[in-house]
Amino acid sequence: MECRILTDKLLDLSKGHAHAIAEDWYKAVSTNSRTPSFHAIPKHKLIHLAVSTLENLKKLYFAENPYQEVFTFLDQIGYAEETFQLKVPLSESVYGLILLRRHIWLYADTQAMFNTSLDMYQVIESLNRTILLFDYAIYIVTQKYTDLFIKSLKSPVRSEKS
Repeated sequence: MECRILTDKLLDLSKGHAHAIAEDWYKAVSTNSRTPSFHAIPKHKLIHLAVSTLENLKKLYFAENPYQEVFTFLDQIGYAEETFQLKVPLSESVYGLILLRRHIWLYADTQAMFNTSLDMYQVIESLNRTILLFDYAIYIVTQKYTDLFIKSLKSPVRSEKS
């Protein structure tokens, strides 16, 4: 029960401070040398994707079928479709998710929420589950990119008439 309370506290922190975490993530992803394609994307588009993820993290975390919940959520926000359309390479799209996951924990760490060794143990338990959610997201985004790429190859190329 106490582990659930700490997890709730952490997920509520992510939701309640979604915009601040998204801003920190945006600063990282828009300047990181591993994500150059993100540098030119309008801030509001990236912030929206991050805030949506952070605000729904608790729902995803406690879902009965987390894989299906992550799949449905990513469909709703269109992360893969949006980044593919913006010509973000798959490697950068995935790294963007990794950076978002990292910023959740960096933000929580700066809030000094975890004071005892028991808190730290429970945080590790929560971290493992959150990593699993992001692993699912990375797998799904990779799958969607493959589908979008194949679809783009099959669609007729428009040629200009002379």
